[in-house]
Amino acid sequence: MSTVVSKQEAHKLIDQLPIDATWEDLMREIYVRAVIEKGLEDSRSGRTKDVSEIRAKYGLTE
Repeated sequence: MSTVVSKQEAHKLIDQLPIDATWEDLMREIYVRAVIEKGLEDSRSGRTKDVSEIRAKYGLTE
């Protein structure tokens, strides 16, 4: 599901980039923002797993 982004939010993201930013820099920032937004939505919707469950799945200790 895509999240609606206002032009103001897009401009703010672009304005925070350094003056010599590349298209790749911009695409990375957009990607990171989208992943964070998806994670927050998952968290709000209860689509999360306990850390101990993930550690057990991958055989990690605390």
